[in-house]
Amino acid sequence: MLGLSRNFGKEVALTAGLEHCKGDVAIMLDADFQHPLEMLSIFLQKWTEGYDMVYGVRNARESESYLKRNFARLFYWVMQKITSIDIPNNAGDFRLIDRKIIDALKKFPERTRFMKGLYAWVGFTKIGVPFEVQERAAGKSSWGFARLTELAITGITSFSDVPLRVWGFIGFLISLFSLIYAIYIATVTLIYGADLPGFPTLVVAIMFLGGIQLLSVGILGEYIARIFTEVKQRPKYLLQTKYGFDDEQ
Repeated sequence: MLGLSRNFGKEVALTAGLEHCKGDVAIMLDADFQHPLEMLSIFLQKWTEGYDMVYGVRNARESESYLKRNFARLFYWVMQKITSIDIPNNAGDFRLIDRKIIDALKKFPERTRFMKGLYAWVGFTKIGVPFEVQERAAGKSSWGFARLTELAITGITSFSDVPLRVWGFIGFLISLFSLIYAIYIATVTLIYGADLPGFPTLVVAIMFLGGIQLLSVGILGEYIARIFTEVKQRPKYLLQTKYGFDDEQ
């Protein structure tokens, strides 16, 4: 058992477990019993058949809210379009991974982690197994819309630079439109003279361009924030307790 010094988040907790496991395989499942234990024998059978990774795929998401279901669908669609990795729809952390994948994941040094993306990035042979999500044994999920949005942003910025490229293209289009509009205004002024009306149009244009600039700066800031986190080189986690390992303390 590993006890972290504080809550470092789910992704880092999974990393800690993988970095300390010693077996030929590792199986990850939630402690709320929503992942059925009878699936473990199926996972192991698939592993003996030669698959390096066996992951559970949710049969349905009807138990979730309409907003959460459609947000998840949108996220998977976006990831398929803007990244080079293939993240299966409705596949979570419930999975079995072989020792070779564990060793591969231990080589990733990043602090801001999106484990679903890393599982897909390493490759190897894998297969999905459908399962029915069980009722929670106790408590409520702490994964609200805000935390899911944060995780989605982490996933996108960790595996794609398309958002940066898109806003560069949008900036080019706006600049081109502004140049054409400036030529038009100059031509009209030379032919018909200056015209005082147009203040509302000017205000709208300024506010629109200001909003575009702030949005693009915000996207750039997301990438810079992750660079800032990585260059500090802080440990991904700190252990408070450790039981059941060779170097037990």
